[in-house]
Amino acid sequence: MKHIKQLIKDKLGSTIQEPRDIEAHLKSAAEWLLVAQNATPDDGVAHSYDIKTKLWNASYPETTGYAIPTLYDYARLYHAPAYAEAARRMTHWESDIQLEDGGVRAGTMSAEIVAPTIFNTGQVLFGWAKAYVETKEERFRASLVRASDWLVEAQDDDGAWRRFPSPFTTSKLNSYNTRSAFGLVRAYEATGIERYLAAAVKNADWVLSRAHANGWLPDNCLLQMPDNSALTHTLAYSIRGLLEIGAASGRQDLLEHALLMARRLAKRQREDGALPGRYLPLWTTVADWTCVTGNSQMAINWLRLAQLTGEHDLKQHAVRANRFNMSIQDLETEDCNVRGALKGSHPVNGEYMTYKYPNWATKFFMDGLMLEQHFDKVNNIG
Repeated sequence: MKHIKQLIKDKLGSTIQEPRDIEAHLKSAAEWLLVAQNATPDDGVAHSYDIKTKLWNASYPETTGYAIPTLYDYARLYHAPAYAEAARRMTHWESDIQLEDGGVRAGTMSAEIVAPTIFNTGQVLFGWAKAYVETKEERFRASLVRASDWLVEAQDDDGAWRRFPSPFTTSKLNSYNTRSAFGLVRAYEATGIERYLAAAVKNADWVLSRAHANGWLPDNCLLQMPDNSALTHTLAYSIRGLLEIGAASGRQDLLEHALLMARRLAKRQREDGALPGRYLPLWTTVADWTCVTGNSQMAINWLRLAQLTGEHDLKQHAVRANRFNMSIQDLETEDCNVRGALKGSHPVNGEYMTYKYPNWATKFFMDGLMLEQHFDKVNNIG
């Protein structure tokens, strides 16, 4: 019944609370990520907590990978070494389970199919790269190079990744793989191996070659939708990839396309600061629910674009999105399974991660808040 009570409260608006200071929200979110790590029998982070079944889902290599830099950043900014140690253990776990060919498996550790996939491998690059920079442990560099080499070798000549799609999505050709290419940017920055940056640029060029005149990118959702719509979540992935590849390579056209897409989304931001959860190719909305993860991701994108382009009016959109997500984060509940976490959708029965609190919603929430808090001096939250 907990999920029904949560839904009713969401629908009535009683879950909306006045935000506190950013530090309080960050602290509670960071604590929850460690709860999610401790909820599994290994050092990975649980995929999510399901309030309908009252169960934690198994560790998820993909998002554990990009939670690592978030925890290192938090540990450094708030002088909290326990979070750096948790991130180090996550990184060793990622190396322990890395597949023989260098790739990272799809799905959670409970998935029956064990197969390498492009997107998941790209996301774990963030963790290995950050951990290597922070610790200089050679094991992390070795894993980073093996995974990056696997990605480069799997890339087609035109820059697309067509092989090794996820067996758990129905969309097999993905514009949002610019986020995987962004992982290669981090690998390049950590190792100095230039072919990683070249591969990232090649993917971004392929994506731009297929863009619509209004900025829309085709094949940009986890599922092949009849109306060709895309989640705010995956739209934000593709924007972040383009802007970061553009920044690293000095490609102004990539930054400009990311800016175009980000402004299209900003036009649809609701008065409460949230964004609709899904968009059509004409940038109209088809959802009355919000993808909570996407709100935080777009806050990051708007802030990064403001930093990189000088378009400082974008900051207001980021702050509003962050405040909405702060308002629905429960800091008071006695249930430690959800205290400090961010849900997949609001209301909680929305189409994305229905009735679940996925670890990456909290990860991106933290990134968005840390980037806002240190807007003028922090430029590379992963």
